[in-house]
Amino acid sequence: MADADDAPGGTDGQQPERRAAERRKSQPGMDSARRDALGRKVRRYTLLVGGIAVVLALWGIVNRLVTRSELRRSAAQDAVATVVTAKPRWSGAGGELVLPGIVQGYIESPIYARTSGYVRAWRTDIGARVRKGDLLADIETPEVDKQLAQARADLATAQENLAISVITNQRWQGLLKTQAVSKQDADNRSADAAAKKTTVDSAAQNVARLRDLESFKRVIAPFDGVITARNTDVGYLINAGQAPGTELFRLADIHRLRIYAQVPEAYAAATETGLKAELRFVERPGVGYAADTIRTSNALDPAARTLQVELQLDNREAQLLPGSYAEIHFKLPPSTATLRLPANTVLFRGPNLQVAVVASDHTIKLKDIDQGRDFGKTIEVLRGVDPDDAVVVNPSDSIEDGMKVRIAPPPSSDPSTVHPAS
Repeated sequence: MADADDAPGGTDGQQPERRAAERRKSQPGMDSARRDALGRKVRRYTLLVGGIAVVLALWGIVNRLVTRSELRRSAAQDAVATVVTAKPRWSGAGGELVLPGIVQGYIESPIYARTSGYVRAWRTDIGARVRKGDLLADIETPEVDKQLAQARADLATAQENLAISVITNQRWQGLLKTQAVSKQDADNRSADAAAKKTTVDSAAQNVARLRDLESFKRVIAPFDGVITARNTDVGYLINAGQAPGTELFRLADIHRLRIYAQVPEAYAAATETGLKAELRFVERPGVGYAADTIRTSNALDPAARTLQVELQLDNREAQLLPGSYAEIHFKLPPSTATLRLPANTVLFRGPNLQVAVVASDHTIKLKDIDQGRDFGKTIEVLRGVDPDDAVVVNPSDSIEDGMKVRIAPPPSSDPSTVHPAS
């Protein structure tokens, strides 16, 4: 008879569990030594993996800190502006001082009218050469003519009154000797004669004044020269005492020319009477005219700080014209060397020109300068910088006093011009 467990109608869920238990019982058990070795091996691998993880974490932290420090240092370096510097250079000793000059005739005069009336005719035009005393224009003066006629009539009346007064005085003086009249009456007649004499003198002076005014209706040349302007025409109304700028003619004596220049204060001591110069004119390229310094003002203009000098040039052949633009090349003595800087070192801030100088600690110091001549690429610095200063080239608008900068090496293309700061 079969067991109840093997019966086909037995519980199916209990059979697998029973079989697994039987198989476990049939397998030999793991000894404790093997289990301990396996545990140690697992712990060793666990510690190794943990150590590697810690090392990796520390390496990442250190690498991040180093990268952050390098970024900070790089940012700090990038924040410092890089500049190029130039050293001031001495100009050649005994060089030239080139200044603009104002050319004028030896004598230049506006010709005005001294009497009122209308222009009857003008006798000379621009470019005409006239001699002293030549007639330039005729002015018709009907009012002055009438006044002169009236003054002459008044003079004649005064003379007649004086004549009768003198005769009366003589008669009364004779009667006084015979005591036919009182001394008081005789003195009155004498005083009346003296007063009439004064009236005659006054009328005579009035006639002379009007005669002079009438003579002014003939406008004549006061000196030899050339008519450079005519500002009148027939029928032009003339009012004596007109404002400046309403002259009838302008006359210039151009046999010699005067040339005026304004010399900067730095060269005032070297500019003396007799200093040689050469004049160059645009209308005569390549030709130089020797001139001498005739006189100086011996005083500086307080506004411009310049010395006015006058040169003279012989122009008997009339090659040069007054009003021309002239370049005056002064031959300076050897003691007037000055400093020069590139023109692109100047800062235009405030009332004074400035340059940025790099100090020994690589900080910026702004200095005010006085500019002299402008040579295009370079300028002359009269005051404000020293020969050893390192001046920033092409300074930025943001540059300011005390700013930290880094010096760039000089470009190899022009090593003689730009030098790094010491």
